[in-house]
Amino acid sequence: MKPFNVFTKRNSASLTKAQRREFEQAETLGLFDASWYQQRYGQKFSSPAHAFKDYLHKSRFAPIHPSPAFDGESYHRMYMDVFYDQQSPLFHYLKNGKQEGRQHVPLTPRWVPQARMPLDTTLTEAASQLKMAVCLHVFYEDFLERFAHALDDMPIQVDVLLTLAKGVNESLARKTFEKHGCVRHVEIRHVPNRGRNFGPLLVEYGDVLAQYDLFCHLHSKKSLYSGREQTQWADYLTEFLLSDKSVVKRALNAFAADETLGIYYPTTFWMMPSWVNHQTMNKGFMREWQQALEIDHVSDFLSYPAGGMFWARPQALEGIIGKGWKYEDFPDEPLPNDGSKLHALERILGAQAENLGYRQFFYYPSGGDFTVDQSYITASYHGSIEQHMPAIQAHQIISFDVFDTLVRREFTVPDYAKLKLGKWLVEQGIASSAHDFVKTRNEAEFTLRKRASFQGDIRIDAIYDELADVYKVSKDVAQGWMKREFELDLAMIQPKDEMVELFNHLGSAGHVLWVISDTYYTRDQVGLMLRKAGIAAAYRLMVSSEEGKRKDSGIMWAMVKEDLAREEGRRHLHIGDNVVADAQRPGDMGLATFHILHPMDKWRALGMPDVLRGDEALDEVQILKWGALVSQIGRNPFIGE
Repeated sequence: MKPFNVFTKRNSASLTKAQRREFEQAETLGLFDASWYQQRYGQKFSSPAHAFKDYLHKSRFAPIHPSPAFDGESYHRMYMDVFYDQQSPLFHYLKNGKQEGRQHVPLTPRWVPQARMPLDTTLTEAASQLKMAVCLHVFYEDFLERFAHALDDMPIQVDVLLTLAKGVNESLARKTFEKHGCVRHVEIRHVPNRGRNFGPLLVEYGDVLAQYDLFCHLHSKKSLYSGREQTQWADYLTEFLLSDKSVVKRALNAFAADETLGIYYPTTFWMMPSWVNHQTMNKGFMREWQQALEIDHVSDFLSYPAGGMFWARPQALEGIIGKGWKYEDFPDEPLPNDGSKLHALERILGAQAENLGYRQFFYYPSGGDFTVDQSYITASYHGSIEQHMPAIQAHQIISFDVFDTLVRREFTVPDYAKLKLGKWLVEQGIASSAHDFVKTRNEAEFTLRKRASFQGDIRIDAIYDELADVYKVSKDVAQGWMKREFELDLAMIQPKDEMVELFNHLGSAGHVLWVISDTYYTRDQVGLMLRKAGIAAAYRLMVSSEEGKRKDSGIMWAMVKEDLAREEGRRHLHIGDNVVADAQRPGDMGLATFHILHPMDKWRALGMPDVLRGDEALDEVQILKWGALVSQIGRNPFIGE
């Protein structure tokens, strides 16, 4: 890779007196290595001091490292006050952290892409001829200057297509960009507060994007937490989409050299939760997009531009852009934090590009690599339970989910017990087919939930009372079927050995243990399953069918939070495999969570065949062929254990 000089006004300025002092100290201690930094991140600097200046800027919001001796990401994760204060980790360590007794660790790569893209940092002739639009949605006026600054030294001329929210000064916007040396043409549209960033893009410019080879979409984004404005996520995306010209040139070269590349963005912001690359609460909206775009399947874990900022070829998003959108096509504000047509749209972009035959590619800031490898989405699940033990044991009260967390089913598929019961009912001349019984059984469950306005939860005995009416049998007979379904399921229950061992160890160490499950099974039935799996420590058991509250709706977590308020400040952690019920919902309520992979998610993360979905999920041949393998591989929730 050929390095090159990418100095801008920002990073070519001289160091301040304090920065110069810390730079000299960093070199003396061997914590900053300019040559190593230059080679790793594909840039050439006029002096080591200028390389240090570049590091100080980017390391405030990106997981980049000054040398093999200092892991910047680890320092930020260990000392979140430094991250929230938007300080460079090495600068903080040298200025304050060392004297405060804070620790640092050597660089430990968290993920290494398996398919690195060797890209020249000198702009090719083909790349220089690309016609490009930069589409900017501005809700916060101060982002006008930020975006204009990001375009400094842009290697090609661009058109800027602006959408301005109410209150953003059009005169200032026009003046800011029309005077910019890299901007060829400026368009400005005032837009209503509807559709977030995607609505204005698609409504105002969807019909003109086809004129361009590429377009880049960014929007003003701020987060408010820790008592002050946080812009690291926006800074991260802006840096590696527009500001860092080494990255920009390589991305342009990639697009110019390979017409199969359809969409580019940096890997997901490193401080997001481990489960962020997931459909989360958007599955219903995702299905709507899939049907509209004729996408066959989208995995639960998926690669997408989290934050809604990316580069793309217009034709790679055909079916989304250029469809004559109106603002009325998008939901009104206020929108929830997650679970809307727009949250699903963000997640469908990469899937649609792939559906049309294009590939996604990414920049991984920590290693300075471009790649098409999507395994970064589950990289945080590598390791072992032992690595997480100190963090887990720091909590006095620890709660666990049940299914696919403490116990697993021998053949993975939850409905297999119902299918077995259906086969028996066919033999008895009661059901027409096993599959029809499963459908009827699940419809009865849905009917009861609907009758209860989807409030609380229902018990399995109520489901079979409903089936008694459907099949014209006595309730006693139907309750016998219920017991048979449970016994069939119980027979297939196996322990997740490492998780059961963890549970029992925590109990013996004096931790207070809770078990919390969304299930139609009764408390006694769940207790039998846990006993069979080898759970020996004492625990409090909360099941939705008995409590009348579910985790996935958040109501159970409200009760848990009330109970924790009476625990005299003892720290609580919840461990579970369901992204929404065990991670997102409690996390939104301020509860600490530790998400582990569901067996099927681990199977897919390992690149195994896409099995047991759709009709295959109730095909007994497929269940017997694949189910036990998925269950066994998913026994330990960590990858590469």
